[in-house]
Amino acid sequence: MKISTTSPTTIQEQPKLDGWRAAGLISTLIVATVTFQLTASMVTPALPQMAAAFGEGPAGAAPLQSMFFLAAAIAVPVIGRWSDFIGRRAAMLIALTIVVAGTVLCILTPTLPLLIVGRILQGAGGAMFTLAYIVLNENLHARVFGVSLGVVAAISGGVGGLDGFIGGLMTERLGFRSIFVVVLAVAVIAAVCIVKVVPKGRPQGVRGSMDWWGAGSLSVFLIFLTYFVSEGSSAGRTAPIALALLAGTVVSFAVFWAIERRRSHPLIAIRYLRSRQFWPVIATSMLALAGMFAMLNFTVVVLSQDVQNGFGLSPSLSALLFLAPPALLGVCTAPLAGWIADRRGWLLTLRLGGGFSLASGIVAAAFSDNLLVVVLAVAALGISYTGFLFTSINGLSVVLSPKDAPAALPGLTGASLGTGAGLGVVLVQPLTAQAASLGYSPALWVSVGITAAAFLVSFFVAAPNREKA
Repeated sequence: MKISTTSPTTIQEQPKLDGWRAAGLISTLIVATVTFQLTASMVTPALPQMAAAFGEGPAGAAPLQSMFFLAAAIAVPVIGRWSDFIGRRAAMLIALTIVVAGTVLCILTPTLPLLIVGRILQGAGGAMFTLAYIVLNENLHARVFGVSLGVVAAISGGVGGLDGFIGGLMTERLGFRSIFVVVLAVAVIAAVCIVKVVPKGRPQGVRGSMDWWGAGSLSVFLIFLTYFVSEGSSAGRTAPIALALLAGTVVSFAVFWAIERRRSHPLIAIRYLRSRQFWPVIATSMLALAGMFAMLNFTVVVLSQDVQNGFGLSPSLSALLFLAPPALLGVCTAPLAGWIADRRGWLLTLRLGGGFSLASGIVAAAFSDNLLVVVLAVAALGISYTGFLFTSINGLSVVLSPKDAPAALPGLTGASLGTGAGLGVVLVQPLTAQAASLGYSPALWVSVGITAAAFLVSFFVAAPNREKA
């Protein structure tokens, strides 16, 4: 099915920016996305202290992250799609206002439950990256769109790897609330910059009004899906809680599908979900995150610190060898990936990233007992996965989204990324738990298999209009 897309060559609703105005817009969007990134990564080292401050053990900190990311997964498609009707600037300011309210609550809260509420409100910032990508597409020339998207997308891997380190230092010396003071200051700066720089107004070609029934039913589906992937799967496939969550997931999706079929201006039209512009992008993003996130951020981390069956490194040395290199290389190569996409096409960039990620994963799995080889393979994933694959997925979600719903596909892609990351960890965790008898190679091979599926599905992605010639 062919749908009219929002490629940079077809957006005509406002003059394109260049020169200093374009640089100002990119800088503003970087500050806006950094606001959310800080709430995600800078807070991580402080989680144990947050729980301890309210008399809870480490397990008490889990909802501070799980509820935050669940809120972000819901905010991405809902606020993103809402921006089609109220404008990008208004949506960004609304998201930032919710983040500010949550941050103030986190600073002043006297109890852990209120801190969790604050973290849920901060999750609204999850829409910031999606909104930033759409703003770039609508306001910059096609020749610089890819590079600029790569620059902004690089922030999603962390602020050069320094945010978590600084967050840890601030927690040790000033307490966890000091982190939220920094987030609040950055959010206020971002709001001022957005008001001054981001163009206002509603995008042309969008009709109707926000489908809140669709937004509500999609949110319920995402909640059931998230809990099924995390808690239901860990309890066992046949456990009552797993079966109940699976039933809730299926029923809520059926309700969402039924609502969208009957809406004159749906949140996401069913015909789009059936098209090659939508489902392969969503499937590729979910599978790629399930494969690579689990490998980079779970299996390899556990392997590196396992004294009996792994490399037995300290947490700090593990982070230095296995987390910092891919993060830094991703920041450096994401703009390059965008530059190649501008000149050679988004599909080529996607498949290069997927193919080389698969190759790097195979090397890591085949030589999982060799420290040097695994370090080099993980570093290579910073280029292929963090830099190329992640950038191209986000770029394609923007340029393939239809003109009458420019935020629909980016929103669904953003939600699928979070779901995929959780799914990957759930799939490999049982195998890492048996490392004493099996080693870590089986868990790594599972990630390789999922990544191979993502690579194959990427060949079903439809070519954007400007790549068909």
